[in-house]
Amino acid sequence: MSITRAIETIFKRFLPSPFAIAIILSVVTMVLAFFFTEAPKDENHFLAILSWWENGIWNNDLLVFAYQMMLILVLGHTLVLSKPVNGLIRRLTNLVNSTQSAVLLISSTTMLVSFFNWGLGLIFGAIMARKVADAAQERGFPINYPLVGASGYVGFMIWHGGMSGSAPLKVAESGHLASLMSGVGDSTLAAQLPDVVSFSETIFSGFNLTLFLVILVIVPLFLYFLGKKSTATTINLPVYKGPIYESADGKGAERIDRSPVFGISFGILVMIAFIYQYFDAITHNIITPNMLNFFMFGLALLLHGSFRSFLNALEEAIKGVAGILIQFPLYFGIMGIMRDSGMIVQISDFFVSIANETTLPLFTFFSAGLVNIFVPSGGGQWAVQGPVVIESALKLGVPLPKAIMALAYGDQLTNMMQPFWALPLLGITRLKAKEILPYTLIVMLLGGLVYLAGLLII
Repeated sequence: MSITRAIETIFKRFLPSPFAIAIILSVVTMVLAFFFTEAPKDENHFLAILSWWENGIWNNDLLVFAYQMMLILVLGHTLVLSKPVNGLIRRLTNLVNSTQSAVLLISSTTMLVSFFNWGLGLIFGAIMARKVADAAQERGFPINYPLVGASGYVGFMIWHGGMSGSAPLKVAESGHLASLMSGVGDSTLAAQLPDVVSFSETIFSGFNLTLFLVILVIVPLFLYFLGKKSTATTINLPVYKGPIYESADGKGAERIDRSPVFGISFGILVMIAFIYQYFDAITHNIITPNMLNFFMFGLALLLHGSFRSFLNALEEAIKGVAGILIQFPLYFGIMGIMRDSGMIVQISDFFVSIANETTLPLFTFFSAGLVNIFVPSGGGQWAVQGPVVIESALKLGVPLPKAIMALAYGDQLTNMMQPFWALPLLGITRLKAKEILPYTLIVMLLGGLVYLAGLLII
C-alpha cells in the first residue's frame, strides 16, 4: 500500500532514534522554558533550567518507577522463554492450517496475554507468528506471513489498558499521585487528589473491560476477513530454535544452579510470600508494579524449574531494556523542567480554556497518541504528560480514572504505526516494518473508532 510505504519512508528519513528524540525533546523543553516562563528571583534563568533538568533526572521516585517498568518487560520476556510456555505455543500452532486460522488464534491469544503483561505478550506474539511460519513450511500450507506477523503485534494496542499498564499501575500505588504532583499548580487542587486510584476504577472498571472485550472480538474477526482476501507469500526461513535448555546434570556447585529442587522450592517460597504480602491488596483490586513483578518472578522460577534456565532466559530478555534504561531519566528531566518552571500549569490552563468535561478526554486521547510517536514509552509518557492530564482533569471536574485511561488508550493505539516496540517481533519473525505496517495501520483505525466511541458514550 502506498500510504504505508510513505509512512515507512517518513519514519526512516525524518525520525531519528528514540534516544536522539529524547535528547531533542529535552533541548526543546529547555528552550520553551527559557522563553515562556519567568526566571527565579536572584538566579540565572538558564542555569536554573539546567538545575531543574538535573534534579528531574535523578528523582528517586521516578528512578524506582523506571526500574519497575524494566522488570515488567524483562520478567514477561523471561516467562515466555520457559519450557511450559513454549510447549503451549507449539500446541497452539498445531491448530493452524491457514492464514485465517493463524491470525484468529494469534491475535486473540496475544491480546489476552498482553492484557496480563505487555512484555510477555510482545514476545509471545512474536514467537507464535514465527512458529506458524515454521509449521507452514514444514506442513506445506500457504499463509500470508506479513499479516500473520502483524497479528502477533496487536497486543500492543491494548497493553496500557491492561494489568501492566504504566499509568494505571502507578496511580494504584500509595503516594504516587501526591509525589507526581508535588510542587505543581494550586495546592487546593492537589488536596483533592486521592491516595490511590484502584484497578476497580481503571483496568477492572466496567468501561475498560467493555472496550477490551469489543477489541478482543472485532480485531481478530477483522484480521480473519483480511486473511480470506489476502494472497499467500513465499516463506524461506531457518527453523526458529528458541531458548537453550540445559540438562540438570552438573558438577559440584553447578548442581545448585541446575537442580529443579532448588529452583522450584525457591519459586514456591516467593509465591507464599506473595500471597501473604499482597492478599489483602488483591481483594481490594489494588495492583502495583512491585506486586506484579514479584508474582512474575516467582512464576518464572517455577516455570523454568532451575536457576540456570531462568538465568539463560534472563540474559536473553535483558537485551530489550537498553532503551528504557537510558531514555527514562531523560524524560524525567523533561518533567522536572516542566514542573519547576510552571509549564505544566500553563499547558493545563490552555487545555482548560479550550476543553470541557466532555472534550478533555478526547483531547487527552489524541495528544497522547501524538506524543507516543515521539516518546514511544508509556512510562516515559506518563512521567511527562501525566501531570498535565491530572491538573487539567482536576480543574474541569473530569473523573481521574477516565482521564488516566484516555491517556492510556491514546498512547497504546499509535503503537500500530510506531515500529519501535515491534523491533523484537521483527527480529524473531525476520519480517520488515514495511511488511506489517499496512495491516497494523488498518487495525489502528478500527481500534481508534472503538476507543473514541467508548470515551464519548461510556
